[in-house]
Amino acid sequence: MVAQANHERISRGLSDRFPYPYTRRDGELFLSGQVVDLNEPLFAIEVEGRACGGIGAHPGKGERKHAAEFGYWLGHSLWGAGLMTRVVAAFAPWVMRELSLYRLCATVLDHNPASARVLLKNGFTEEGAQRCAVFKHGQVHDLRVFAKVRRSLNDAT
Repeated sequence: MVAQANHERISRGLSDRFPYPYTRRDGELFLSGQVVDLNEPLFAIEVEGRACGGIGAHPGKGERKHAAEFGYWLGHSLWGAGLMTRVVAAFAPWVMRELSLYRLCATVLDHNPASARVLLKNGFTEEGAQRCAVFKHGQVHDLRVFAKVRRSLNDAT
C-alpha cells in the first residue's frame, strides 16, 4: 500500500490527511484508525493480491444520517484503465443499500477531471461548486460537488 500511496499526484487530489511523501508510519497510523474512523465503511482496493487504493464513506449524523460523503484513491500506476470507475460502480449502490442512504456525495478538486469523470460515468450529478473551498500547496481551489440521490429506499441506486 505504501508503494502505491507514495506519489505526489495522488496526494495532490486528496485532503491533507493523505500526505506526501507517504511513509510506512503514515500507513500504520491509517491502519490503526488514527486517520479515519475504521467503524465506517472502508475498503482496500486490491489488484493481484496487493493493496493499491482505497474507498470509504463517512455517514452523516442526526438529521443528516440519511446521507454520506465518500472518497477514493488509486495508485498512480493504475490510472486510466477504468478500474476506479468499476470500483465506484460496485461501492456506491452497495453503501447506499447498507446504510439506507438517500444521498451519496463526493467532492472533487477543480484540477482533477479524471475523478469527476468516474462519478459522472456512475450516474452522479454535478450539483455545483464550493468556490475557494480548499487551500492546498499554496493555491486556492474550488471543490466540485457530485451526488447520487434517490427519493425512496426502494429506488434503484
